[in-house]
Order: sequence, then C-alpha cells, then structure tokens
Amino acid sequence: MTWDSRTVSGIEVVPLCDAVGPMGATLRRPLEETFPGSGPLWGRLRREFPEVFGPDGEWILRFHCFVLRVPHGPTILVDTGLGPEDSPAASWAPVPGALPTAMADAGLAPEDVDVVVLTHLHSDHAGGAVVKGEPVFPNARHLVQRAELDWLEKGGGAVLDDIVRPLAPLLDAITGESRLAPGLTVVPTPGHTPGHQSVVLGDMELVVAGDVVLHPVQLADPSVTYVYDDDAGTAASTRAALLDRLRDRGGVLAAPHLPTPFMPVPEEWTSGDTNLGGV
Repeated sequence: MTWDSRTVSGIEVVPLCDAVGPMGATLRRPLEETFPGSGPLWGRLRREFPEVFGPDGEWILRFHCFVLRVPHGPTILVDTGLGPEDSPAASWAPVPGALPTAMADAGLAPEDVDVVVLTHLHSDHAGGAVVKGEPVFPNARHLVQRAELDWLEKGGGAVLDDIVRPLAPLLDAITGESRLAPGLTVVPTPGHTPGHQSVVLGDMELVVAGDVVLHPVQLADPSVTYVYDDDAGTAASTRAALLDRLRDRGGVLAAPHLPTPFMPVPEEWTSGDTNLGGV
C-alpha cells in the first residue's frame, strides 16, 4: 500500500507502510481493557473506522515509518519498523516488516539515510534498525533520548541486546529538543515511554508523533489511556497538549498506527457529527 507524500515547510514527508495486521495473542486484550476509560466510544468508532477492527473486533494496526527529505539537507527516517522474522517484535506483531521494499519503491537505499530518529525503543519502532547483528542504515546517526536509553538499560531485554548494543557506534543519545534542520526539530513527548520523542515540522504544521496517539479512540478522547503505556497519566497529558497545539495551528498528525498516516486533529468529540476521517 502506498500513500501520497506531503510537503511541509519545504520538507517532503513520505509515509512508508511497514505492515498491517492485528496485535498478536501475547499482548491482545479486549479493546475496552487495552484502552481504559474508552467504553462509551466503541459503537461510533466501529461505524467511522471499520478498517481498524478485525472480524472478531480485534484491533488492526498500521505500522508506518516516515522519510523526511530536506532540500539540500539530510534524508531522515523516523522509526525503522518491525524488522525481520526473528526480530524482537516477532512474538506479537506481523513480521517481517516491508520497510526495505517500501523504501526501494520510494527510490531510497538504506545507505541514503543520513539520520534515523527512533521515537522510542519498542520493538515495532526500532526492530528494523538491525538485521543479523548489523545496522541496516550504516551511514546514519541514530537519535534516541538519553532518558529512553537509561530506561531500557534498567529493564534489559531483546531490544537492548539485539538492537541497541549493535547500534552503539551509530547511536547519539540526546537530551531534550534537538534541531535537525531549519524548520525541523525533535522534541520530547514522554509518557508512552520515558524518553519518547516526536518530530515537529514548522510551527506545528505537522508532527510525526510515534505512539503519542495509537488509536482513533484517543483522537475522540485524548484522556483515554493505553494499558501498555509506561506512565499513562503523563502520556495522556502529553497527548492532550500535543493535540491542542496541533488543533490551534491547523496542523496534521502523522502517526504510525492510525488507519491513515496523516490525520487531521478533530474538535472535541461530542454527541454531534464531528468528522474524524483521515486526509
């Protein structure tokens, strides 16, 4: 599946579909448990977003990565997707990811990428950075918040051992905001993980927001939390603030797991007919 790109502040934003599929059994729960506080919303969501529900009502996720092409500047990849069949995501997600094919279709080779921004170090966002122990994007600096690395190192696990450690020579730990190019900034957006970060284009014209928003239910009500957030309260506050700023500026949300890679930010979802559709 291909999607049209967007140009924002002179920067082309190209969505790349890595995979589409349900959350695997190891993490799957009823949606009302996956998104606490969401009970009254599901009937309308099923009518307006049938593509995010499987035949048994399960959540069907999109897994998108994004390439940012800066004129006379770096080529930036935001997130690296699921990775190969034996990636750390294999226990719960539809591996292998199709990012390499999607990049080739967009005229990009792994060697063309100058910067990789990892929004966070969950397996479906970082799993494609290393294959068979070798970095996939050998010419790219890989940017991660220091808080994210510290958090992962405390917990250990496959992402640390199989992804982060092989990336060490290419890894840049940053703290707080970081300017990538004129009109392009990495900003902390914590909660889903302690060091979660997003990429802001222009004056909030578009934000590549990782897992700040995971499902349309959180556009309908940003206070709805996610059972796998590290800090659900902080995640909800971050989400509400980000969506408010995007709404105020007429900006667009670019999020990996929503039914379309570019989504407008709706007004508050009341009993009226607010349109939550993608653009």
